[in-house]
Amino acid sequence: MEPIVCNTALEAVSLIENGETLWTHSMGATPKLLLDALAEHALTRQGLTLLQLHTEGAESLSDPLLKKHIRHRCFFGGLPTRQLLQQGDADYVPIFLSEVPKLFRSGEQAIDTAIVQVSPPDKHGICSLGISVEATLAACQMAGKIIAHINPLMPRTHGDGFIHYKKFAAVYEQSIPLPEHPLAASDATSLAIGQNVAKLVRDGDCLQMGIGAIPDAVLSCLTSHKDLGVHTELFSDGVLNLVELGVINNSRKKVHPGKLVTGFALGSKRLYDYVDDNPSVIFMDIEQVNDTAIIRKNPNVMAINSALQVDISGQICADSLGTRIYSGVGGQMDFIRGAGLSEGGRSVIALPSTAVGGTVSRISTVLSPGAGVVTTRAHVHYIVTEYGIANLRGKSLRERARSLIDISHPKFRDQLCQETFDMWGLTV
Repeated sequence: MEPIVCNTALEAVSLIENGETLWTHSMGATPKLLLDALAEHALTRQGLTLLQLHTEGAESLSDPLLKKHIRHRCFFGGLPTRQLLQQGDADYVPIFLSEVPKLFRSGEQAIDTAIVQVSPPDKHGICSLGISVEATLAACQMAGKIIAHINPLMPRTHGDGFIHYKKFAAVYEQSIPLPEHPLAASDATSLAIGQNVAKLVRDGDCLQMGIGAIPDAVLSCLTSHKDLGVHTELFSDGVLNLVELGVINNSRKKVHPGKLVTGFALGSKRLYDYVDDNPSVIFMDIEQVNDTAIIRKNPNVMAINSALQVDISGQICADSLGTRIYSGVGGQMDFIRGAGLSEGGRSVIALPSTAVGGTVSRISTVLSPGAGVVTTRAHVHYIVTEYGIANLRGKSLRERARSLIDISHPKFRDQLCQETFDMWGLTV
């Protein structure tokens, strides 16, 4: 059956009825036009639930007027939802990113409507989910109906993200630039962290890393490496720079050798142009990308992630500030475990030593009350700050405390030593 071709975004989302559970395409493919229209349409509806990961530019749905009409249910928090989550006006679901598609495919989480942004259909009538496959492929497979924004500026990417035009219930077409995240400006702290992490990366490693100042700084320090591979949930401009230099060639990977594997891309127009119709970049279902059984098949996996807070036993908080939800569990544990099981694999948590303008130590004696332990102390390997590298694998609590205090900010070290004795009974 052919989809309804709509003249406006509002007409497209008008198919949504009371009480529906919705999924929105996320990251750089967030269908902003349809979501802005949904913000208007939702005022005429009751009992809507919006399932989502990190969304870009979807602030219209956070309007207080919508509180009685639509409830956000977040597997990962971002700018549009962070305040709602911290006020208790949205729901946070802690879950490994790899398991979100399983939640849909098992039927544990029903989806009435998936709202997506896609490339125009090719000569076979097939559209592409473009720069973000993540859990949206699974959502489309299980949803009762799919509403699509066809964007001629959406790249057609290779991999899993193909969907036939006839699968859509309604379509609306309009060109709109995709959200861009240029390379983060590198400050002295990020660069120092990047240089420390780069010491741990070996030629031939298979990398996973995120986006932001620290990952970008790490990548900028790898220009003299050779034969690096990438199997990651996120592909950014920092990675593209190394691809163009020939540093990343994916030649030593066992899973999809010669190909760069990712779940979504977020960066500049240059990045989006690069992935457009590029068979050397595969956008895969996040259930596959983040599957530890698949990650471990590549040798020398190097997983590089960040955190909000680390306690002296090595517990990693990455999703909240105390009880205030900041982001989500995401794929950190998927990759840290996958790297740990990989032959020669390693994992790094890289973070600045302080927060709040240098007034708070991110390395703390104990985590803040309510802080989410995303990576357990049994899984952690390297912790890196601008002050050095702490290798926690196989180390005792006392050895961990000593190593972590050594890479904390110097002005907090005496206090941490005293608190470690007072609270843990450990002399360091």
